[in-house]
Amino acid sequence: MELKDLKSLIKLVTDTDITEFKMEGKDEKILIKRGPDKEIIQVSAPTVAAASVPASAPPAAAPVNAAASSAPVVPDTVETNDKYEKVPSPIVGTVYHKPSPDAEPFATVGSIIEAGQTLCLVEAMKLFNEIEAEFKCKVVEILKADATPVEYGEALFLVERV
Repeated sequence: MELKDLKSLIKLVTDTDITEFKMEGKDEKILIKRGPDKEIIQVSAPTVAAASVPASAPPAAAPVNAAASSAPVVPDTVETNDKYEKVPSPIVGTVYHKPSPDAEPFATVGSIIEAGQTLCLVEAMKLFNEIEAEFKCKVVEILKADATPVEYGEALFLVERV
């Protein structure tokens, strides 16, 4: 399936009341689920069998995680306790704190965010997904720098319920 076809399917799901779409072909499976607070998109392609490695080959050196070494480390300056909550990324992608390079950020440390208000964007496969606050909160700390990669479930913000 081509990317434009996949985008059309996603648009169909988001523009209608469909909550789940599943399609299986001989080479690929597509499952799109949509709930009240997030969308889950899973695409699996056929796997290619890897060539076998001879038994006499020396063990390979451990690969270096380029994403982890190139991303700036944001220290935890705020002590984490029960009154603070982490806002996780619902998808893998690149986090952006501004709608455009010359615009103001969606949220800054100390700002009060209403429920449903955008905290940041996460770009995945050229689609920008708004990450919204699930409740009214105060931003205590921004854990991921702008334009850096983010993994599924990785904390983006540390917030305090208001």
